Amino acid sequence: MMSQLGRSAVVKVNAHLHTPYSFSAFADVNDALDRAVAEDVKVVGINDFYTTEGYQEWADGCNKRQLYPLFGIEFISLNEEDQKAGLRVNDPANPGRTYLSGKGLSYPFRLEEPYATMLSNVRDEANRQVEAMCNKLNGLLRRKECGFKLDFKRITDELTKGQIRERHLAKALRINVYEVCDNDESKIKELLELLFDGKMLKSAVDNLAGVENEIRGNLLKAGGAAFVPEEATAFLPMETVQKIIIAAGGIPTYPFLADDINGNYTDFERDPERVAKQLTQRGFHSVEFITTRNDVRLLEKYAGYLYEQGFVVTFGSEHNTPAMEPIELFARGGAPLTEKLMEINYKGACLIAAHQHLVKQGLNGYIDQNGYADRSKRHELEALGDQLISN
Repeated sequence: MMSQLGRSAVVKVNAHLHTPYSFSAFADVNDALDRAVAEDVKVVGINDFYTTEGYQEWADGCNKRQLYPLFGIEFISLNEEDQKAGLRVNDPANPGRTYLSGKGLSYPFRLEEPYATMLSNVRDEANRQVEAMCNKLNGLLRRKECGFKLDFKRITDELTKGQIRERHLAKALRINVYEVCDNDESKIKELLELLFDGKMLKSAVDNLAGVENEIRGNLLKAGGAAFVPEEATAFLPMETVQKIIIAAGGIPTYPFLADDINGNYTDFERDPERVAKQLTQRGFHSVEFITTRNDVRLLEKYAGYLYEQGFVVTFGSEHNTPAMEPIELFARGGAPLTEKLMEINYKGACLIAAHQHLVKQGLNGYIDQNGYADRSKRHELEALGDQLISN
């Protein structure tokens, strides 16, 4: 396959990375890109929730390190028809709720009205929800007589790049608990047990990512003392998100959850033939997988089938939790990606690179202004993207 692109060696790609501009395991953009260089990953895609604020820093950092940058964004949307039908799409707990990515957005970023305001409003709504959670956390801290409270503005200023998510609250609470307990292991466990209403901490105290995940799971998720459900305004309709992505020069992309640890799929994703048809009908010509979620054999089966059906297919790692994982991609359990998966991912990255290049010149890329893709041109754009990345 690679010989068709004039290249004999597979180039490592990670097309979906979150940065501290939303929430990330990385200390900063430089940390992410330095790790990419160390792991010989040559093509890297920024893919933050609801924001493109990191694009300039990403582009500059990639240029400095001779990495090829891809520009993406991620949304949580809602398909009301799926919700009413009780159909689980790519959120296993919430029927109708649908994660979407945009790939190959214009850089420098530009977005005309009314879409710029729509994006700004949904970002502001997400921040308001987290502020409401912070207020509920402070109420819990007061009732439990913990002797401290969280400062939302300080958390925003010191732990974020302006967009605050529930994981920032979990991190802030962990930091405050450790400080008030003078990093004493037994005191930390005792205080967290108090906050968890008697539930003991499972993670080791020095496993900061594990502790933050437990704080989030016990206090900030559904059923937790500080949980605040999202308002309907927090989710734009799926079709609106697609329009925003297209208006921003990008390719609407469906992120597959795919198989879980027991080999199960969501209702929507269970049948590869049916899902390929439905995604095409819904205006998607691009899909992606977060490879650490999936069995390597099932991943190859699904991704290979979708590529054969004409979809652009890319892979990523997200890194949107406190846990630091490799930037080089692996499947579940650390299984290396097969040669076929590496090639599919590289070809997808090539197409996105070509799309970005054409859109920057004011031309149509893989999709036109209505979101239509001529899939017969995929190989032509893959070849163009290969030249761009090679050079």
